[in-house]
Amino acid sequence: MRALDYRRAGSAEEAVELVATHPGARFLAGGSNLVDHLKLGITAPGLLVDVSRLPLDTVEHLDGDHGSVLRIGANVRNSDLAAHPVVRSRFPVVARATLAGASGQIRNQATTAGNLLQRTRCVYFQDVTTPCNKRDPGSGCSAIGGYGRYNAILGASDQCVTTHPSDLAVGLAAVDATVVVLGAEGERRIPFEDLHRLPGDRPEADTTLAPSDLVTAVELPMGPEVERSTYTKVRDRASYAFALVSVAATLRLKDDRVDRVRIAWGGVAHKPWRARRAEEALTGGPLDEQAVRAAVDEELAAATTDDETAFKVAMVRNTTTMTLLGLAGEAAR
Repeated sequence: MRALDYRRAGSAEEAVELVATHPGARFLAGGSNLVDHLKLGITAPGLLVDVSRLPLDTVEHLDGDHGSVLRIGANVRNSDLAAHPVVRSRFPVVARATLAGASGQIRNQATTAGNLLQRTRCVYFQDVTTPCNKRDPGSGCSAIGGYGRYNAILGASDQCVTTHPSDLAVGLAAVDATVVVLGAEGERRIPFEDLHRLPGDRPEADTTLAPSDLVTAVELPMGPEVERSTYTKVRDRASYAFALVSVAATLRLKDDRVDRVRIAWGGVAHKPWRARRAEEALTGGPLDEQAVRAAVDEELAAATTDDETAFKVAMVRNTTTMTLLGLAGEAAR
């Protein structure tokens, strides 16, 4: 049995200092991902810094230097986030994405920040007897040529082909969220799209955060206009399964043409994939099936598939089309 020290931080600043001064230390909040990894032997930190008692568990509407935002504390439980009345009314895509993840019991334990930082569920990452560049850099990628039903079709590298597992992260990618981080140099804000990274030749790094960076909040912009939004997840089972593909979308129509659309995909890349090309292709035009399919195909032109993942192209196309036409139908009523 490996020795493991435990400290409960009294403040966010103390937590950051503890991790910064103890190489290999890890933050612990809900623990729904980290504790699994301790059991499986995927990680073996010498120190756990408990941040679960820090006062980062509120959702509040703020007007300040960063505009009008809904600030979600890092320790807000997933179940509380999904049930919050402002989240449900202004950001249904976030509420629905949160409810699509895991089970009710896990959502009662998991936190907002922890959900964003959860690691891949690739079967080879979870199995410490197999090579995995994400778990053990330089050892190889067993998923390439192996079981690949959940592998990426966008942004993968010859070092790693896994996907990001979080549903909530896909929802937040579609609403232009900002991540608030406290680091050794103080507080800073990161556009959500810049939080997660593609694997490249460093697949072991899931995010752009430094080891001692503590996520303290996520902020959602509260614009004057309310947009239609929703989240669609396609999976092997009706519950408690990770996405084969998922689509988070927001839509605003003006005079029956697309005034603004945002699309994020899950289950297709190492990070929530913001479909910028598709958004650009749709903006200003009518929203019909032909337009959506053409826009999605433009985004998917860069997709790379094999026998295991070829089905995802059609699945993404169909799911995106269904999701956006559904939102347009809501707007027309």
